[in-house]
Amino acid sequence: MSILVGRDTRLVVQGITGREGGFHARASLEYGTNVVAGVTPGKGGQRALDGAVPVFDTVAEAVRETGANTSLIFVPAAGAPDAVMEAAESGIAAIFCITEGIPALDMIAAVDVVRARGARLIGPNCPGATSPGRAKVGIIPGSIHREGRVGVVSRSGTLTYEAVQAMTDAGVGQSTCVGIGGDPIIGTTFLDVLQFFAADDETDAIVLIGEIGGAAEETAAAWAG
Repeated sequence: MSILVGRDTRLVVQGITGREGGFHARASLEYGTNVVAGVTPGKGGQRALDGAVPVFDTVAEAVRETGANTSLIFVPAAGAPDAVMEAAESGIAAIFCITEGIPALDMIAAVDVVRARGARLIGPNCPGATSPGRAKVGIIPGSIHREGRVGVVSRSGTLTYEAVQAMTDAGVGQSTCVGIGGDPIIGTTFLDVLQFFAADDETDAIVLIGEIGGAAEETAAAWAG
């Protein structure tokens, strides 16, 4: 199996009618991800991606009509915390927030709501996750992946791309690649993802890519060691 995203992913894209949201929603759809809905307040009833995806005014409507279970958020920083909370309160299980520049206090409130609802937030300021050959949720280029049994988790988007491309070039495939985001307040830590990989019977090894600042890498190393 994969972690966080896979063949059972039913994706709703919050902000699908914007330039970035539409571009990456299309990339996810073309990769083979099951993109079932988009959400843009005031544009419910429209269809996005050349008519392939229905647009709803709220996440609750999208969940009710399509069974969406995963959200990808392309909403400006001022509205992103509310978008995260709306997704959690609507029953979305996995929430990927790509938006950067969100004030820390706003994210603290959003993370509290996500945890209270039992949802899983990845990000903010993250590149998302890809399970090669199964689903792509976020902005990681689909072309750099190769199916395999090595999990990848990173705080840095660009270093994720470099590492995955190097692995693929060397013939080393990936089970799932996850970017957790580099902001001070995030919903999912290195340790969380390591534990997911440890429970995944299709992951034999893990590549962890850290950054300067904080103790997240030391915490992960202590658990692994």
